Amino acid sequence: MTNESQMANTFEKCSVEVLLSGEAIQRRISDIAAEISKDFKDKDALIIAVLKGSFVFCADLIRKLNLNIAVDFISLSSYSGTSPDGRVNVIAGLKETPEGRDVIIVEDIVDTGHTLDFLLKELSLKKPKSISTCVLLDKKCARVKQVPVEYVCFEVGSEFVVGYGLDYNGFYRGLPYIGILKDND
Repeated sequence: MTNESQMANTFEKCSVEVLLSGEAIQRRISDIAAEISKDFKDKDALIIAVLKGSFVFCADLIRKLNLNIAVDFISLSSYSGTSPDGRVNVIAGLKETPEGRDVIIVEDIVDTGHTLDFLLKELSLKKPKSISTCVLLDKKCARVKQVPVEYVCFEVGSEFVVGYGLDYNGFYRGLPYIGILKDND
């Protein structure tokens, strides 16, 4: 069986139970965007979206900000299947310089904290004026590394979640809601 066939079988064997509706997500993003807009008024803000998972969240967030911002992307990987494996790999780095700027990291989910801890340490070396974090989902129950998270849309439990940019082996990113992945077997 090819890798594609195995992935298709996995996709067919799973279902998704809605956890957070698209409407609830949009309402909460509006609230967070208002907070960030107030806190970063008159600042030289640089949004750094952590790819791939945060791209949907970041796009909706920046459209609701009342700020003049720059946006950059960093691609990191720390998952193997449904579990973070503790290693963080930089797939693609930044183009913008964070030096002397107020940086806002936009993440889809913080669970163990390894990825965010890694990114905070790396960005600190680049001498930004400040670093804040904005996350769609905070999975505190999985936290191994204690990391600061200033803006949180939702806290979730230990379930594996997909949708709204979050994936399982590349699938489910396009769902307009966040759901819990269920095995149909």
